Amino acid sequence: MDLKDKINGIKDSKQKTLLIFSVILVFIIIVAGIVFYSNGIGAADKNDGELININIPNGTSASQIIEILDENGLIKNKLCAKIKMKIGGYDSLQANNYVFSKNMNLSEIFEAINTGDFKYLSKNVITIIEGSTIPEAAESVASKLGFTKDEIIAKWSDKTYLNELIKEYWFLTDEILNSSIMFPLEGYIYPETYFVTETDPTLESVTKMFLDKTDEELSKRKEAINKSGNTVHEILSLASVVQNESLFEKDRAKIAGVFINRLNKGMALQSDITVLYALQEKRVNVTYDDLTVDSKYNTYRYAGLPVGPVCAVPSYSIDATLNYEKSDYLYFFATKDGEVIYNKTLAAHEKTVQENLWY
Repeated sequence: MDLKDKINGIKDSKQKTLLIFSVILVFIIIVAGIVFYSNGIGAADKNDGELININIPNGTSASQIIEILDENGLIKNKLCAKIKMKIGGYDSLQANNYVFSKNMNLSEIFEAINTGDFKYLSKNVITIIEGSTIPEAAESVASKLGFTKDEIIAKWSDKTYLNELIKEYWFLTDEILNSSIMFPLEGYIYPETYFVTETDPTLESVTKMFLDKTDEELSKRKEAINKSGNTVHEILSLASVVQNESLFEKDRAKIAGVFINRLNKGMALQSDITVLYALQEKRVNVTYDDLTVDSKYNTYRYAGLPVGPVCAVPSYSIDATLNYEKSDYLYFFATKDGEVIYNKTLAAHEKTVQENLWY
């Protein structure tokens, strides 16, 4: 073999190596692209099942739909979403109000919009506000569905129905059947925005939706509740008072600690919130006549916790109660701007009230 043949052989070898390298590189790029795309059209958050109401107005283009979904946190990667929309054959996208969640992948979301899938249509939106009462929750339901407020309250007070619920949900016990309780499901209807997608929702199905959410929230805290030595009913009763006694997050755990200190010392809670609940009124000032109301909710007249929760309790107030801040405080007073002043003695507390009374 002469020098020319050797040179040509080396060139051929390099070309073969380069070709193999190029093929491998292209293969890697293709695989990486597939992985990137598959991941990009997946669920934005597999662990987040919270429902999100999405409005797709008439005349919305495919690119605008992607923007709407992205603004609501439903898209993991916009580039992949655009590719998916283009190659997916979604040619009949339908305007409507939809209910999606971040744990849905883009195939599910795009298919729902393309077909107008009734399963994902938002028919009624019911909002139960934090700190609201059963009568207020009943009004919210009645304003959206074909029931009256009185019908809803009657259903939620029916002992046969309540016993069925007690069998179904671990957190509901005979404690809610106490004859002194005004509304048995008070504190158990979780405050949240709910999307009702049924064609003809029943009161039972809507109630189940509420209680399923309560189940979800309480189950996350089941171990902590058990460790507290208190029943779910007791925790919700105290947490409901904490909820309506505090305006700011920084005060909730501290206020819970004050109440627990009073309970441990055998002192009455003396919460104005419980008195007003017994009267079914919402205002700031409480008179001496108010304090005489003969109700097991009146924590001035009866020692210990109120007989039941006094409002819808969000998770943050439950957490503040379970993880209360330890202190030596036995009293607190909220000023007009919502700031809370804490005291260890009655004399100091009375001085604080005298100097800051605003109602």
